[in-house]
Amino acid sequence: QVHLVESGGGLVQPGGSLRLSCAASGSIFSIRTMGWYRQAPGKERELVAAVTTGRSPNYADSVKGRFTISRDYAKNTVYLQMNSLKPEDTAVYRCNVEGTMATLSSFSSWGQGTQVTVFL
Repeated sequence: QVHLVESGGGLVQPGGSLRLSCAASGSIFSIRTMGWYRQAPGKERELVAAVTTGRSPNYADSVKGRFTISRDYAKNTVYLQMNSLKPEDTAVYRCNVEGTMATLSSFSSWGQGTQVTVFL
């Protein structure tokens, strides 16, 4: 079983910054992709940013130039640095991790979600 622990959400004014983190633990053999998704009230969940082993990170167009995803391979942790936050960034952010377990079966796990609120 793979367990994800997220942290870093909160309240911030427009133009401010927050940093989210997501640490994966458990019977992990390897991790392929770590990413962040968000869902605002009344809207569908959308991919914010993701990083796959051996590839460049990809970002939603709405966050390019403002958000940066990074990954600590040794700690099985992914970070999302969010700068120049806008009210439209308000959402519940959830971490997703995909990879292979020690049993060599694939997994896709989700974090519990962390609220990010950008208020005027």
